Amino acid sequence: MINDEALIAELVFKAVRSSGAGGQHVNKTASKVALYFDVEASQVLTEEQKALLIKNLKSRLTLNHVLILQCGESRSQHKNKDTVTARFLEVINQGLVVPKKRKKTKTPKVEKLKRLSNKRQQSEKKASRKPPKID
Repeated sequence: MINDEALIAELVFKAVRSSGAGGQHVNKTASKVALYFDVEASQVLTEEQKALLIKNLKSRLTLNHVLILQCGESRSQHKNKDTVTARFLEVINQGLVVPKKRKKTKTPKVEKLKRLSNKRQQSEKKASRKPPKID
């Protein structure tokens, strides 16, 4: 398991102006928070964990393997920072999950026999619809 506090210490936060409606106040304050996390430069993660994150979060990372998350849901910068940090930890934990390998199973003999008998019945049904051959 990873040390969350050490991971959070590696994060870079930037306050940005929020988009959308909000009147005069929105043009003055930077309440939206952008979180940046460089996967390759992390000291907390092992090389295996970094490789796993790069593989699993490929669509969410930049070309330089930087994860960027943003939150502008609240008017409060502190609430947005807490929200984006919680979201970050969730994304990292999901990215580190190793999927279980699928075990191939053999088709049961009963299922094969059932399929063949249904096939035989279907062919007999179609054959019985044909007119008899006269030589």
